[in-house]
Amino acid sequence: MPDFAEPLERLIAEFKRLPGIGQKSAQRLAFHILRVEREAAARLSRAILDVKDHLGFCVVCNNISASELCPFCSNPNRHKSVICVVEEAHNVIAIESTRSYDGLYHVLQGAISPLRGIGPEQLKIKNLLERLSGGEVEEIILATNPTVEGEATAAYLTRLLKPLGLRVTRIAMGIPVGSDLEFADEVTMLKSLENRREV
Repeated sequence: MPDFAEPLERLIAEFKRLPGIGQKSAQRLAFHILRVEREAAARLSRAILDVKDHLGFCVVCNNISASELCPFCSNPNRHKSVICVVEEAHNVIAIESTRSYDGLYHVLQGAISPLRGIGPEQLKIKNLLERLSGGEVEEIILATNPTVEGEATAAYLTRLLKPLGLRVTRIAMGIPVGSDLEFADEVTMLKSLENRREV
């Protein structure tokens, strides 16, 4: 017998499908929806459906977009000679938050992960290569995550892009600002030493 009424159980089950949401968080969210006025629940419902109905992917870089081209690809002030390659669209936000990068992006929509059955052919690599045929691009910045999958993806792309005569760079990784060395794991410490620079 379920612990809650069937509609509430279904809502909890749907919330649990979201990344990072466990049983307790799903219950809190479901009870919040139950408590708010119908109009607030309707706004949430419309916002979810609007995302599904009105957003897609940029035809050039695969970033999330409400039109054919995302705001970065359609911006004439962005430098077209540099493309920063990221795994997912939300990674673009992290780079943009620095307010120091003014090039273009390319979203792979994933990373190579043989354990999950994701190979290079499942990623948006083909249209990256098509973008390079124009000759405008001089540098590719590989900004994949510092995970096993991200490193494998960066290594694969490096082998693929280097022969094209492009400058291929990788974002530096290491100890975050404000943290303590004693809490750094071995891989982070290794990357910090490898990416050291002269002062």
